[in-house]
Amino acid sequence: MTTSSAAENRTEDHAGHEHAGHHRAADPAGFFEPASWEERYAGDGSHWSGSPNPQLVAEASALTPGTALDIGCGEGADVIWLARHGWTATGLDFSANGLARAARHAAAAGVGDRVSWQQADARTFTADGPGVDLVTSHYLHPSAGRMPEVIERLARAVAPGGHLLVVGHAPTADHPAPTGAHERAMFRAEELLDAVPEDFAVIVAEQRPRTSVREGRTITMEDSVLLLRREA
Repeated sequence: MTTSSAAENRTEDHAGHEHAGHHRAADPAGFFEPASWEERYAGDGSHWSGSPNPQLVAEASALTPGTALDIGCGEGADVIWLARHGWTATGLDFSANGLARAARHAAAAGVGDRVSWQQADARTFTADGPGVDLVTSHYLHPSAGRMPEVIERLARAVAPGGHLLVVGHAPTADHPAPTGAHERAMFRAEELLDAVPEDFAVIVAEQRPRTSVREGRTITMEDSVLLLRREA
């Protein structure tokens, strides 16, 4: 499922987010569904900046590269960053158009041989296989507060000893939710703790402020950061 990411970065999310949030405010329910994002990613070019999300860089830089799965990969900036830093990475999104853009961007970045792509919806995603070393999801905001349910699904894709990194938005005065539906989709890190499986240790669960420039104005945003490690 695509949630794009980072403010000026790669994306900003699929499940309920600012750029899209404002122009989809008249149809908040549709914003959370694939058709909205297929329309957004139709055609060529880039919708996001192409930079990796800052919390991915902050946390994954301290990990030993291995296999990674980016849930809601959008145009693929985080997947590309991971591949450039030694990871073998897969990007998953519910938008076929988004994945096509991501593949083109990866090829242009020279990492096409280190990445793969999978079309699936994070809300129904079921992991198979032995698991990967890092599962990451940035600014994925399923509707109606369903992120705890998604956490449980993503955790099943993590190999023993591996990590799960989830980053989302919490509303702030500078960065309010455009509709009630979007506000219910946002979350604070502490609100996800009840969904953490018993075999995972909580490494980080905190709010991290950051600034972003929007329409010439600097605003304060808040990232909800949850980093878990699965016991070996």
